[in-house]
Amino acid sequence: MAQSGRRVNALLCKGLGQVGKFLRLTSGSARRKLFRRRVFPMSNSRIPAPLQSPALPSDEARSSFRAKTIATRLTAEELAEVEAAAEGAGKTVAEWLRDLALRSARQRPADPIELLLAEQMATRYVLLNLFHATAQANAEGKQLLPDSVLKIRDQGDAQKLQKARKLLTDFLAQGGQDGGKK
Repeated sequence: MAQSGRRVNALLCKGLGQVGKFLRLTSGSARRKLFRRRVFPMSNSRIPAPLQSPALPSDEARSSFRAKTIATRLTAEELAEVEAAAEGAGKTVAEWLRDLALRSARQRPADPIELLLAEQMATRYVLLNLFHATAQANAEGKQLLPDSVLKIRDQGDAQKLQKARKLLTDFLAQGGQDGGKK
């Protein structure tokens, strides 16, 4: 215990510059007396202290504070990836991780019908765009490049769930299974 106190004392003295040199030269009991008296020239305030301490936040306000933590371990490479992604989003690592965790937690589970419809929408998108791109390339006397095929596939994947949800929402708004026909 005494050894850790000496270490903290040494670090404190080191961080204080010239004042630290003075503190290092004085004995421990002299330092304690100095700080016990609390005679610091800059500590005298012309503004009187409030008579009452500030009110503590209510239980409702206290529950909205972010007081809980989630810890995880990462490799150096994983940490570098996370830091780069957070920086790219213009957020601190903590903000970025919190946003990602909450977004994932709040995302509703996908309905199997929705997933099948999403895959069908992606397949439709890819086929139609590949046919169009191939026809256009042939008309210009060129070949369709592999990068173009991958780009079309990626675009289809990126949009599929959104388009499937919109299609299901529109279908259900029309009256469900019978398509709104009576």
